[in-house]
Amino acid sequence: MYHIKTMNKISKVGLAQLDDRFAISDTMEQEDAILVRSAKLHDYDFPAQLQCIARAGAGVNNIPLDRAADSGIVVFNTPGANANGVKELTLAALLLSSRKIAQGVTWVKEQSAAGEDIAAVVEKGKSAYAGPELLGKTLGLVGLGAIGVLVANAAAALGMEVVGYDPFLSVKNALNLYPGVEIVDSLPQLYAQADYISLHLPMNPNTKGSINGEAFASMKDGVRIVNLARGELVDTAALKAALDSGKCAAYVTDFPSSETAAMEGVVAIPHLGASTPESEDNCAIMAARQVQDYLDNGNIVNSVNYPNLTMARGGKNRVCVLAKGADAAAIMAAVPAVAASASQTKGDYSYTILDTDAPVDAAAVSAIPGVVRVRVLG
Repeated sequence: MYHIKTMNKISKVGLAQLDDRFAISDTMEQEDAILVRSAKLHDYDFPAQLQCIARAGAGVNNIPLDRAADSGIVVFNTPGANANGVKELTLAALLLSSRKIAQGVTWVKEQSAAGEDIAAVVEKGKSAYAGPELLGKTLGLVGLGAIGVLVANAAAALGMEVVGYDPFLSVKNALNLYPGVEIVDSLPQLYAQADYISLHLPMNPNTKGSINGEAFASMKDGVRIVNLARGELVDTAALKAALDSGKCAAYVTDFPSSETAAMEGVVAIPHLGASTPESEDNCAIMAARQVQDYLDNGNIVNSVNYPNLTMARGGKNRVCVLAKGADAAAIMAAVPAVAASASQTKGDYSYTILDTDAPVDAAAVSAIPGVVRVRVLG
């Protein structure tokens, strides 16, 4: 029996992927796996037997990746599972940034509460909420992953010119882009062309605050920015200065803070990007399947802290070795009569799968310097 702890409300459709060998509870102790959405785990005391954490979503800022890796805990995410939900909200955000729809709706409610003749006052006051159409404008996409590609194609279908920047653009995503989407070599190139900019990149030490004063200076006057990725990507002081000066005409974010929500020109959305029943189901299904495959077979798919590695079963016993700087040859030598094996590295960490019909001395493999965790699956 595997013990699964849910740290947030996880879709029942996803949990149904796990059979009766899995006990699931939000009060589970000594768990083998965690299913989580937004709950913060940085101060969570991982039990010794915890094998993996699956984030039902893409962002993993709420999980201590290095501490998990050093403890032999594989962390998964679910890239692409919520992509359509975020794409649709991005399209709405582009319109909200352009047409002052949210401000206009608020103004009409205020006029109604004040007892005004709405039909009359609307005709007099509507010009304050006018804004440009998207057709023919240039959208710059920073990041062309699963979400960025969908946004690029949808924006192109709306008649926008689309330019994108992604130094890690995969061949698959490049092939999925509509013809005519331009890929540029640098952010300054994108900033110089874009009337609208939408952010679709992870938040990490290299990207934190990257939309700063220097970036704004490279952008067109009156640029409109959509940020449904992470609030920390944008420097708050630089944003305020850009809004106050008119450099930035509007900023729509799904990650508002007390500071940004109070700024003139900001439309603050309460983190609704993946808040659709379809996204929640898709993320939970993918997360549950990844957990099950790892616990049952040792296969790693969509890990963010260990290398991905899958292998068909080729022996009675499967030895799974998580390591940091261990000698691969020593690991192979510690397992007798290996029938099939595979190994991958990711940064400082490695993962090795060895199948054998012979008995395995897990303690001998664990004793190899650099080995973090050994699992033997029958």
